Amino acid sequence: MLLERIEALKAQIAELQANNEEALEALRIKYLSKKGEVTALFNEFRNVPAEQKREFGQRLNELKTLATEKINALRDSCKAGESKAAKIDITRPAAAEEIGTRHPLTLVRKEIIRIFERLGFTLADGPEVEDDLHVFTSLNFAADHPARDMQDTFFIASDENDVTRNIVLRSHTSSVQSRVMLSSQPPIRIICPGRVYRNEAITARAHCFFHQIEGLYIDKNVSFADLKQVLLYFAKELFGPETKIRLRPSYFPFTEPSAEMDVSCMLCSGKGCSFCKNTGWVEILGCGMVDPNVLDACGIDNKEYTGYAFGVGVERITNLKYMVKDLRMFSENDVRFLREFETAH
Repeated sequence: MLLERIEALKAQIAELQANNEEALEALRIKYLSKKGEVTALFNEFRNVPAEQKREFGQRLNELKTLATEKINALRDSCKAGESKAAKIDITRPAAAEEIGTRHPLTLVRKEIIRIFERLGFTLADGPEVEDDLHVFTSLNFAADHPARDMQDTFFIASDENDVTRNIVLRSHTSSVQSRVMLSSQPPIRIICPGRVYRNEAITARAHCFFHQIEGLYIDKNVSFADLKQVLLYFAKELFGPETKIRLRPSYFPFTEPSAEMDVSCMLCSGKGCSFCKNTGWVEILGCGMVDPNVLDACGIDNKEYTGYAFGVGVERITNLKYMVKDLRMFSENDVRFLREFETAH
């Protein structure tokens, strides 16, 4: 009879559960206190016949060990639960998630696009992996032009015997202009924003990829005066109504005549400072009238139509507006740097 009670008590103890210290203490008192059930069985041990005391003694010790280990295990479990609960305070308000900010290049890109959209320009896009026809040949680049060399262009596939089979990462967004001219007829008034690639060493002043926005307008009787007026409007809208511009003769394969445009320094108002190298002027873009050879190569009658083109470096404009001295900052994804432009939205 006593053996049956011992086995029954073992089964009960094996199933014990406690979720807190109060419940655990109640179980300890019930089974292991001076008046507990395990202690009561030990008190009855004196009535066991002498020849059975050895067996009953072993069973009672096993029962007490089981009860003690079970209570200790439940105590450890309760402490672990309380420690975890202490770390997670469900009543505490949730931490606010950090909200990102727009990239400065995105801000400037959109500002430039909005200015030209007000002048009637529409957006055009094209692939970054291009062929020679759209990047060079249709834009009047000679077969031996330095821009075709590996020093300037990233070649994906090339053929020394037939340059038209070359596949490259576009080195300017003028390739989008050639695609539009090859597929449509004037009037054409587009701007072409996008990323371009050139094989250059990465420094504070240069990078192997950067962003451009190029513009193209082709119609009847388009003149250099039209180009100058558009660029003057653009400069005043971007840098302020007091901004002045000047055009200096230059050379580009796809425009003739060609020019580079400077704006009056926004820091010294044209008086001369270290930023503008004491000249009072800062270069921001290249431009010119579309070369007749380009029009012919794209199937547009150069006797009936004329046009102008221009190209703006987005990083260059961003540097001027926000005084970012290191181009590498634009591609490092440093949140501390990006947060500086939260108020610029």
